[in-house]
Amino acid sequence: MQAMKNRWLIALSAISIHLSIGGAYAYSVYTTPVSEQMGWTPTQVTIAFTIMMALAGSSAALFGKFVEKNGPRKSAILAGVLFGLGQAGSGLAIAIDSLPFFLMSYGVASGLGLGIGYISPVSTLVKWFPDRRGLATGLAVLGFGTGALITAPLAANLMTAIGISNTFYFLGAAYFVFIILGASYIAPPPEGWMPASMKQNMASGNKVYKKDLQQLTSKEAVRTKRFWLLWTMMLINTTAGIMMISVASPMAQEVVGLSAAAAATMVGIMGVFNGGGRLGWATASDYIGRPNVFLIFFLIQTVAFFMLPITTNIILFQLLILLVVSCYGGGFSNLPAFIGDLFGTKQLGAIHGYLLTTWSLGGVFGPMIVSQIRARTDSYTAVFYVFLALILLALVVSILMKLDIKKTEKDLKQQQEEEAVNY
Repeated sequence: MQAMKNRWLIALSAISIHLSIGGAYAYSVYTTPVSEQMGWTPTQVTIAFTIMMALAGSSAALFGKFVEKNGPRKSAILAGVLFGLGQAGSGLAIAIDSLPFFLMSYGVASGLGLGIGYISPVSTLVKWFPDRRGLATGLAVLGFGTGALITAPLAANLMTAIGISNTFYFLGAAYFVFIILGASYIAPPPEGWMPASMKQNMASGNKVYKKDLQQLTSKEAVRTKRFWLLWTMMLINTTAGIMMISVASPMAQEVVGLSAAAAATMVGIMGVFNGGGRLGWATASDYIGRPNVFLIFFLIQTVAFFMLPITTNIILFQLLILLVVSCYGGGFSNLPAFIGDLFGTKQLGAIHGYLLTTWSLGGVFGPMIVSQIRARTDSYTAVFYVFLALILLALVVSILMKLDIKKTEKDLKQQQEEEAVNY
């Protein structure tokens, strides 16, 4: 029965889930209206988003094994319940004027649902698309990035039309429905399943598909050098991207004199590059390989962070920022496919969860580093040089990753030859 499922509908189901949970990133549209109506300070209101982001990455790590054990459907349903209740509960918190309940609803419940929902469909997608892993995961993660673009204007209009509480009720119900719809169809393929075109290509020799390096459990994976190399690469890439997203507007206004209106336009375009980078870089990785894509990320960002402090041209400055943001988005979309390449699909969800701890840490480190340096130096110049050093470190790590992969391939080949001789 599972073999008869359409893998493109599986991808659509994953997009439905990611579009819904991605709506959480539209939080900024609530900050001012909630603060003004409830009398809570903007800082108090923002704490809910901080809690949610901290829990998103950590819950992905904590529930990774749950996802692997119970499958994508049950995991996505749990995510839908938690995320939907968290959003709707935020409306109830507004209605009863309870800040603690608001923090528990939007922060804790939505954060848990976000983390579980993010990883639930990914390992399944990788299994359904062994021939096009990058494209498949890129589509899903593009959905996550697009969720906020859809939710932001919708929520703003709804708050004007029906009020803040009702907006949360409506969106919470809508998120729940779309996540459940996605969960109702998504399921893993039979063991060893391959699309017909892939079988034909392999049989005819028209195309060679690279095998996964190894099939490891999550416990085995975290003991390898390449797990921690990938973790370091993701942490630096994520920290740089979130840093840029958090201060792009004031940075561009201060450094190259961009107007407030133009900076706001740039921020909107950043969303396009974030989403486009997720799909574009992931698709490219199917042809040039995930290790090479990450190497390109850090080469691009090395040039960008070197050029940013000495650039006076407004267009070039914005282009450099957009390139950094595209690499940030591309890192997330390439990660699941890269995990499959390195560790196989045996426990991809659990390994993905562990590596998404970089998401939470990057969300803390990026804004913290830039705010501290800006406060101490009264300039963004030092920020660029600090991140240039970090990106150079990531570039070295990406080269070490390529070398480690080659060494592992050589060792495994030698081991197989010795076993064949002994046999």
